[in-house]
Amino acid sequence: MNDRYTCIAIDDEPLALLVIEQFCQRFGHLDLRTFDEPRHGFEAIIAQRPELVFLDIEMNSIDGLEIARHLPKACSLIFTTAHAQYALDGFDLDAVDFLHKPFSYDRFERAVTKAIRHIEAQRAKTPAPIVVKQAYSNVSIAASEILYIKAMENYTQIFRTTGGSLLSRTSMKNIEKMLPQGAFLRVHRSYIIPLDRVVQFSKREIRLSGCEQVIPVGRQYADAIFGILTTRDPS
Repeated sequence: MNDRYTCIAIDDEPLALLVIEQFCQRFGHLDLRTFDEPRHGFEAIIAQRPELVFLDIEMNSIDGLEIARHLPKACSLIFTTAHAQYALDGFDLDAVDFLHKPFSYDRFERAVTKAIRHIEAQRAKTPAPIVVKQAYSNVSIAASEILYIKAMENYTQIFRTTGGSLLSRTSMKNIEKMLPQGAFLRVHRSYIIPLDRVVQFSKREIRLSGCEQVIPVGRQYADAIFGILTTRDPS
């Protein structure tokens, strides 16, 4: 195992997070962030799209099952809870596994190994990166790293989910052809967005998760875009 996997753990009990952190260090290859405030953890999940989420269920400020219902589709989920009666709910939400506290390292290892198999299957489905011209070289960028794309006179600006952007001489039309079919949408003469990041929309503007910029909707695109976003699968 040479790859690394991004992880977020949410639990309002610091001691429970410490156990997960120690087990992740022992397992290796897991880049973990922990949150004892569930809402902050959920915001981080939406912004950063980790590959694996460890999630408690009964927390003071929010129900973990509610968070699970709104996780990005690509996240692998492992529930960690002291309440075994939630196991059926967990599997109904497509959780990879259900760890009943207090759980041993061996049990944790089996759950994570199962999650990694799921993650690797997801990675195998990942489209090839797009390659665009920047200055005197070509730059490769994964479709999953694209927050949105904006046309700027003779350039195209690609904003990244990790922050920052790159300027390319590749035209919007050519970039649009390289993007995975059905995953991105031209919503304006000057804007292309990833469908799975839409959190709010109207016929005039769109808001994306992890993005402060409000994306305008072009008048000629409005009816078609509104129809697509209204009927899409929210998962």
